[in-house]
Amino acid sequence: MNTNVTPLTTVSRGGDAVLFAIEMRGKKLTCSITREALEAHFWLERQANEARLLRAFSDGRKRIVAIAERKARRLATEVIKLTSQDFER
Repeated sequence: MNTNVTPLTTVSRGGDAVLFAIEMRGKKLTCSITREALEAHFWLERQANEARLLRAFSDGRKRIVAIAERKARRLATEVIKLTSQDFER
C-alpha cells in the first residue's frame, strides 16, 4: 500500500485527540486518534501535556497509520476517527 502521512500533526482543541492526515490512493484522509486510545495502547500517561501527547503519537505512528488504513478501506470514508476499540484484538 502506498500511503503517506502528512507532516502536520496537531492536538485537537481541548486536547482529547491527535489530528493527522494520510494520503491513500491519491486521496487525502483526515484522521484522528483519541487521547484515551493513546493512554490505553501507547503508554501515554493521564494528564500528559501536548508535547507528550504528540510524542506518544510519533512513537506509535506506524501502527496507528496501519490501523487508519485498514479502517479507511473497510469504511470507504475520508474521515477516520480511531478509538481504543480499533486497537483491541
